[in-house]
Amino acid sequence: MSTHASDPLAALGSLPGVADSVDSVRKAVDRVYGHRVMRRRSNEITSEAALRGARGSAALSGADWALEEVRRRTDFGGDAEARTVGAALRLGAESGQLLSIWRQSPLRVLARLHLVAVGDTPDFGDSVGRPRQPGEAVDEPLIEAPLPDPAEVAGRLDGLSELIIAGGTAPALVTAAVVHGELLALRPFTSYNGLIARAAERIVLIGSGLDPKAICPAEVGHAEQGRAAYVAAFEGYLSGTPEGMAAWIAHCGRAVELGVRESTAVCEALQRGAA
Repeated sequence: MSTHASDPLAALGSLPGVADSVDSVRKAVDRVYGHRVMRRRSNEITSEAALRGARGSAALSGADWALEEVRRRTDFGGDAEARTVGAALRLGAESGQLLSIWRQSPLRVLARLHLVAVGDTPDFGDSVGRPRQPGEAVDEPLIEAPLPDPAEVAGRLDGLSELIIAGGTAPALVTAAVVHGELLALRPFTSYNGLIARAAERIVLIGSGLDPKAICPAEVGHAEQGRAAYVAAFEGYLSGTPEGMAAWIAHCGRAVELGVRESTAVCEALQRGAA
C-alpha cells in the first residue's frame, strides 16, 4: 500500500475517480436491494449469488466450468480443476460465517479460509492454515508477480490486520479492493491464494453493510471482465502509484456492479417464474 497517512485506506478514497466508483457501486447495490423479489425471496438470491460467485472465482483460478456443471456436480475431489471448484464453493459457503471474527482477528479468518479451501485434499502436509515458510513453493496459476519473502509477508499481514481492526472512514469498496489486492500481492499460503483473496473481498463487502445479504457477487464481475483485465488491473495495485491504485479500485467496483447485474437478472427470472 502506497500511503502512510494516519488512515491510509480513507486517503485512497480521495484518489481521482475513486469517489465516482464508490458512488456508482452504491447506487447499483441499492437498486438490486430495492427489487421487489428481494422482499420475499432474498435467501434464494443469496444462494444463487454464492454459487455464481464461486464459479467466477474458480474460473479466474483456471477452472472455467459452466454454471450448470458447477450446480450439478457433487464430487470435487478429482483433478485439480475439480478441487479448485470445490474450494471456491466451500469458501463461498464459509465466508458469511466469519464476519464477527474478521473484525477482531483477520489473520485467524485467513487461516480458516485456507483450511476450508484445502478441505480433504491430501499432500498439503503441515502447510495448511498458516503462512508459507522460507523455501515453500506457491501454486497460484494466474499471478506471476514477484513473490515477497515470508518475513515481508508476515509484516504486511500484520499491517493489514491492524488497519481492519482499527476500522476507519474508508468506503467499503476501497477496503475490499485493498484487502483483495494485498492478499494477491503477498500470496501468503502455498495454495488457493486467489480464491482466498476474492473470498476476503466478499467478507469485507458483506461485513461493511454494503452487501449484507451477500447478493452482489464481485467474483462474477472479475471473471466477466476476463483474466487479462484482472491481471492488468492488479499490476496497477502492485505499482503503488495513485493512478494504479485508482485503476484497481475502479476494476473492483466494476466487478461489484457486474455482480449486481447478475443478481438482478436472477431476480427478474424469479419474477417471471422462469427460475
